[in-house]
Amino acid sequence: MTTNVTVDETAPVIVRLDTVIDAPLATVWDLHTGIADWPVWNADIDRAEVHGPLLPGNSFSWHTHGLDITSTVYELVPGERIVWGGPAAGITGIHVWTFERTTDGTDRTTVRTEESWSGAPVDASADELAKALHDSLEAWLSHLKSRSEQAA
Repeated sequence: MTTNVTVDETAPVIVRLDTVIDAPLATVWDLHTGIADWPVWNADIDRAEVHGPLLPGNSFSWHTHGLDITSTVYELVPGERIVWGGPAAGITGIHVWTFERTTDGTDRTTVRTEESWSGAPVDASADELAKALHDSLEAWLSHLKSRSEQAA
């Protein structure tokens, strides 16, 4: 298994966000890695399909914001970290998600997401695409938080 895969630090667009979710780590992790069910709780995703078990080297396909995307899992540390990426519409994305229990004695989870985008479309419109990625990831975290807290 590949470990410590990171975003492309040389990419013209990198977005890093985090949130604290009032739900146990297992709840948040299971919801987030249940890829086929993303459209149920994330209104920005129209469909998602996993091709085989969720393991490094395997892929999943999904449709969001008018894009058909096939992502390959680069790294998976159950309950802690998942990294995926691949090309879509000329953009190469690398997306890192990390999950950890909060250290304040409560059963809450800190979720961190960071994603890099590179490629000709990004070079041509870096500021516009940085805002689009930021807004998309902010919405994703909001959807994940809302659904996880409902399930807790």
